[in-house]
Amino acid sequence: MPELPEVETMRRGLFPTIGGTITAILEPIIPYRPIKMEPSIQPFRQRAIGAKVEAVDRIAKRVLVRLSTGDSIVMQPKMAGIAMLSDPPSEQHTRVIFELSGAEVDRFLYWDRRGLGTVCLWSPEEVALHLGPSQLGPDASIVDLETFIARFHEVDREVKVAMLDQKRVCGIGNLYAAEILHAAKVHPTLRCQLISKSVWKRIHEQTLRILNEAIEKEGSTLSDGTYRNAINGEGSYQNQHKVYDRMGEPCQTCGKGVIERIVQAQRSTFFCPHCQRVRRTS
Repeated sequence: MPELPEVETMRRGLFPTIGGTITAILEPIIPYRPIKMEPSIQPFRQRAIGAKVEAVDRIAKRVLVRLSTGDSIVMQPKMAGIAMLSDPPSEQHTRVIFELSGAEVDRFLYWDRRGLGTVCLWSPEEVALHLGPSQLGPDASIVDLETFIARFHEVDREVKVAMLDQKRVCGIGNLYAAEILHAAKVHPTLRCQLISKSVWKRIHEQTLRILNEAIEKEGSTLSDGTYRNAINGEGSYQNQHKVYDRMGEPCQTCGKGVIERIVQAQRSTFFCPHCQRVRRTS
């Protein structure tokens, strides 16, 4: 689940680690299969212990803890991971703990209920290889209009599916794509080639608005409660959702439609058939 707003919230939550020196890296013994770590724990320790945290960045849906050695600890939450400081939702799903000295906090950790996320220690060259422009498009929360339109308007794919393609713009996932298209009054199955530039402008406006409002509200904590901020608090943007996971409910926007659910690229899509009519956008 964690998408751009949630991962940006994680990044900001780790700011108190800046200036700290990594003194130990712990891999708790838990009754679940281990997450992917690259390199394995021993060479990871050899390279990272003694290094100072110089910055905390985000690229797409990953948090990067930049070290004085030039390496970056890259945490990818995927479906149910959290980069946080303390009070994990459950101790038995804490995957890696980084102990610190000389910072405002004495540790940060990576927690993952499903174990699908990854924690990697990458050199600058590896970061460029895996997260550079050949792999990822511009950040969806700041991309300019001209670039946004150029990335999409000639694509022969359904707009909702295209928006999930991280090589076009990065950071948008299933939840926010549904909310953006609803706010822009665009049917999720409309093919990108059929959307006018004026409508793309509307989609771009809603992309920036929704992602940045969600960042301000520290992301969305859904009914499963998995996503939390860096100190185990909930986000609040879920209270602003208009269509996501609201199948069968009256549309809060128009009051006339009932939210429907379809499947696109094996993912659930929620929309209002009254607000998001195909003929209104082509």
